[in-house]
Amino acid sequence: MPIVDIETVGDPPTIATQALADALGDLLGSKPGSTWVRLRGLPPDQYAENDSPNPPPATFVSVLQHTPPDGVERSALAAAIAAMVALLTGRAREHVHVLFAPPAAGRIAFGGVLRE
Repeated sequence: MPIVDIETVGDPPTIATQALADALGDLLGSKPGSTWVRLRGLPPDQYAENDSPNPPPATFVSVLQHTPPDGVERSALAAAIAAMVALLTGRAREHVHVLFAPPAAGRIAFGGVLRE
């Protein structure tokens, strides 16, 4: 059930969202149809970094999982996600930022059915 939101600053990537979903689904060990990816672009004039008039184009990846990994496993997964998204979107890995949301267990409902 991972839900992955990817937001790129600047020109949108030319990669198909389906390719990102397939690659991330494999990386996350998901069954077919169970990793959902939303890809959005953000115009450069709607992004800024403090005291930096020309920031590099960033890519933000938010990952929501039923039970995200902890510690070293989370660190390894963050590195793998950043590398995969960078490769597929043509962005520099150092500008791909991964945020893990708190566990979704008990907080998310599909079709109105709460997942514990």
